[in-house]
Amino acid sequence: MFVEQVHINTFVTRQTPESSFSCFMGTDTELLVAVLAGIDKAVLGYRDGVLIVPVAPEGFLSAVVTLQDGDKLAGEFKARRAGEAPRQHVGLAVPEENRVAHKSPALKVDVILYASSVLAEDGGSNELPPVDGNWEIISINASMCEGDEPIAPMTLLHNHFGSSGGTATNMTPEQLEDALRVSFDFWKNKTMLA
Repeated sequence: MFVEQVHINTFVTRQTPESSFSCFMGTDTELLVAVLAGIDKAVLGYRDGVLIVPVAPEGFLSAVVTLQDGDKLAGEFKARRAGEAPRQHVGLAVPEENRVAHKSPALKVDVILYASSVLAEDGGSNELPPVDGNWEIISINASMCEGDEPIAPMTLLHNHFGSSGGTATNMTPEQLEDALRVSFDFWKNKTMLA
């Protein structure tokens, strides 16, 4: 793996303390330093051109919650960013001003990097030139548990079936079924904040 440049893609800037997503409470510079410190431990993601970089969990908050009987869920149908088709978003109903209080300190954090060339495949969500060595931070996956947290089932399906904004998984039907089984088992009683 050749790393020339790492950039924070604007897609990840939606992951704020008030958002329904996991977040980092530090600065952009601190995030880049953490990613570069963990880059030697990076593993290949679900396809070539996707890296999972483990970073120290200090300063990261997880927005994944374990559901309790009677919890109220909320949802909306909206695009994740301009130019993408809308998607369903469902999660634990928590007002924006209370979301950070429902987030928990992360026990494990993986920062997801996509090669700029992979991001260019979906119509140009890359912000660096699509050349070898350019990587972009796309997601902060801050986990409430120490083990691996699988990609959510709907995100996996959007990627696999080529939804707007999705990135092809290149999985065989058998690999997809195995990944969905793992995903379902983890997420069946968990959700993000809404």
